[in-house]
Amino acid sequence: MSQTKEHILLAEDDVDFGNLLKQYLEMSGYTVVWAQNGEEALEKFKESSFHICVLDVMMPKMDGFTLAEQIIDVNPEVPFIFLTARKLKEDKIKGLKLGADDYVVKPFDADELVLRIRNIINRSNHIVTKGNKGEVIQIGAYEFDQRRLSLVFNGESQQLTEKEASLILFLFEHKNQMLKREEILKAVWKNDDYFSGRSMDVFISRLRKYFKKDINIKIESSRGIGLEFKIS
Repeated sequence: MSQTKEHILLAEDDVDFGNLLKQYLEMSGYTVVWAQNGEEALEKFKESSFHICVLDVMMPKMDGFTLAEQIIDVNPEVPFIFLTARKLKEDKIKGLKLGADDYVVKPFDADELVLRIRNIINRSNHIVTKGNKGEVIQIGAYEFDQRRLSLVFNGESQQLTEKEASLILFLFEHKNQMLKREEILKAVWKNDDYFSGRSMDVFISRLRKYFKKDINIKIESSRGIGLEFKIS
């Protein structure tokens, strides 16, 4: 069993399922704080620090999607996973747009969930794999501060999530090169499945908005091939 002591916020309104899942995660070496509705989960999130949040979508008082939005407002750097009994494509897309790191449909294998949690926490802990994390990189007219996770243009700062920072760093290190989607996914998401691919599309759209103030920076996609981070 893992001997890690990472803290997990579990938001799940089903008492029996929540209790079992909490026990299993604790047996796997994690410290778990369990909330049985969205409002309670948000209060617990504000009171403590967590390495990851595991959020049920359908909950009383505040659903998982709304809870995720509130969590992002408090601390956008904490990764989160959605749990749901619904297999609707619209739900998955909504979760992706919110920046979810994974979307797990019930019923699922508990060992698989633990593995997904472990992989996400590991990625978050080692999000910048190259270069000096304290380094400020000049990208066109922008300053990319790896330590503060910020992108600054003319004194205006855009706060980044760790995954956004990791994606920017990878693209910058391979600027003016055509990159295959699979390359980017394996480097930043550590897998190239459907969910990760859709998540990457959402993150690329965000980066296009962040860099739009410098006309010399473009993220161009080539259908069926990949994309290129162009700096002229």
